[in-house]
Amino acid sequence: MIVSLLYKVTRRVLSVPAVLLRGEAAKDAELLVLRHENAVLRRQLAGPVRYEPADRFWFAALSGLVDRRRWREVFPVTPGTLLAWHRRFVARTWDHSARRRTGRLPTRAAVKTLVLRLARENPRWGHRRIQGELDPLGHHIAPSTVWQILHDAGIGPAPRRTGPTWRQFLTAQAQSIIAADFLHLDTVLGKRLYALAFLEHDTRRLHITGVTAHPTQA
Repeated sequence: MIVSLLYKVTRRVLSVPAVLLRGEAAKDAELLVLRHENAVLRRQLAGPVRYEPADRFWFAALSGLVDRRRWREVFPVTPGTLLAWHRRFVARTWDHSARRRTGRLPTRAAVKTLVLRLARENPRWGHRRIQGELDPLGHHIAPSTVWQILHDAGIGPAPRRTGPTWRQFLTAQAQSIIAADFLHLDTVLGKRLYALAFLEHDTRRLHITGVTAHPTQA
């Protein structure tokens, strides 16, 4: 932001003599370019030429005082490079990415602590109930946020926060659980058939009670 503002001010200051004395200003600008290029070369006699941000800033600012048709003769870089430097300095004026925060704001630590406390002291409360209790207290957060806080803390859904997991429950009750499914399938000739099937969880035995092309309520 400061660099872009300084660049604009420099351009404005250098444009004043250009308006009053276009010819003399252009000559002086060419001399300034040559002097600065000489300083850059002297600074880097032992290695390749590298243009620092201050060098790019100075050349881009002086480019407005020199006829564009003479850029190739005056400047040590191509006109495309000069224009790219100029666009970069101007673009920084409108670049607010450093000040813009993306995504949702993080939940305060005090609210997270309160959510976990309510969940532990009230094992039968789900995330929606906890969210409803927080709202009158002035903590306006979404139910999904409460669910995420509980999930990150390893607290399962109510009311089975203490006890067997869903897999353990199915394993223990497998002998008395039968899954049912009403499905359809298509034959090779394109005829559609409907089947009612039952599966015993304990023995994994499959029972197909009937197959028909015209299913009815009976």
